[in-house]
Amino acid sequence: MDGRGRQAGAGTLNLRVLTLSTLFPDASRPNFGIFVERQTRELAARAGVSLTVVAPVGVPPWPLASLGRYRALNALPLQEEWRGLDVHRPRFPILPAIGGRFHPGSIVRSVLPLVRRLHAQDAFDVIDASFFYPDGPAAMHIAKGLGIPFSIKARGADIHHWGQKRATAPMIRAAAGVASGLLAVSRAIRDDMIALGMDGEKIRVHYTGVDLDRFVPANDRAAAKEALGLSGPIVISVGALITRKGQALLIRALADLPGVTLLLAGAGPEMAEYQKLAKALGVMERVRFLGSVPHDQLPGLLAAADVMALPSASEGLANAWVEALACGTPIVISDTGGARELIDSGQAGRIVPRDPAAIAKAIRALLNDPPDPQAVRQSALRFTWTANGDALLAHLEGIAARPAIGRNPVEIG
Repeated sequence: MDGRGRQAGAGTLNLRVLTLSTLFPDASRPNFGIFVERQTRELAARAGVSLTVVAPVGVPPWPLASLGRYRALNALPLQEEWRGLDVHRPRFPILPAIGGRFHPGSIVRSVLPLVRRLHAQDAFDVIDASFFYPDGPAAMHIAKGLGIPFSIKARGADIHHWGQKRATAPMIRAAAGVASGLLAVSRAIRDDMIALGMDGEKIRVHYTGVDLDRFVPANDRAAAKEALGLSGPIVISVGALITRKGQALLIRALADLPGVTLLLAGAGPEMAEYQKLAKALGVMERVRFLGSVPHDQLPGLLAAADVMALPSASEGLANAWVEALACGTPIVISDTGGARELIDSGQAGRIVPRDPAAIAKAIRALLNDPPDPQAVRQSALRFTWTANGDALLAHLEGIAARPAIGRNPVEIG
């Protein structure tokens, strides 16, 4: 029984969930955190689950708040129905580029009055924090304020980046220490969490899902390319144009892959540098910068490509990996995160060093001897949203049935 006498058990608990996520899409960023949204919609659709999303939006002080992307964020509604979900978007103050260490406290100060009001109207049973930083430490303080248990999910960069910083790592460890349960997107991330000092007994591996009805192989790859105005060998890379994702390595590898076209699906701060690099290497005419591609257009692009390549410096278990495989497109990726949990056959692709020559060699091998798309797809079939939702529901039900952390006055830095 929980504190209000609700009986736990699969499918029998009337579960009231507060999903806390700074990684969540909105009208100005429709692809931002789209997999958090999809996971949340899967959970909200389950019988007996009532769910509210609080997606805090960080905005800087005026006049920065009125400029560029912050202007669009400031214009978002404070509450809306987003793809069937009840979503609140309270603002919290940030200092761009230098203020990451203060985000948990800023979120708590901005969010707690709202959450207390919602909790008084219809009490929450559990908090599901969808990203380890800053969501996890913020969830810890909010859970203490409400007197309810909470869970945190680790996805990759939150552990590999924030978990290594002197200012933020102690907050991550503290939140993990009092959380009633933890989730990791791969076994590799679970190992990394344990290496940071987290209790392995608390951590459940929670794989992502993929829509296997939308991400499917093309009946005719050549025809799929023609429909997109493409021809010849195609390599696609899906990910933000940031140094960590390694698109510069792909551009360099392209110099050793004559006749191959590289599609870069993603936007980010490195675009101008990557364009300069492509021009300097003489491959600019074979690199197409697609910008931020709407998620519903990705299946067609992935199914038309011969290879999906993403030589990231760090990942958890990238959704783009799974989506490419579901489309029958083999992947060339670096040995990071859950790579070895996903590539379970030579048909699925190659794991390579983060070296342009090695990347080019792997891509060339797949182009010269392309695997059967249906054989490639087999590696993605276990990654369903149904399985993802089942596991998340069981995890949160178990947590809601346990004693909460003590309800104490909230103290934040």
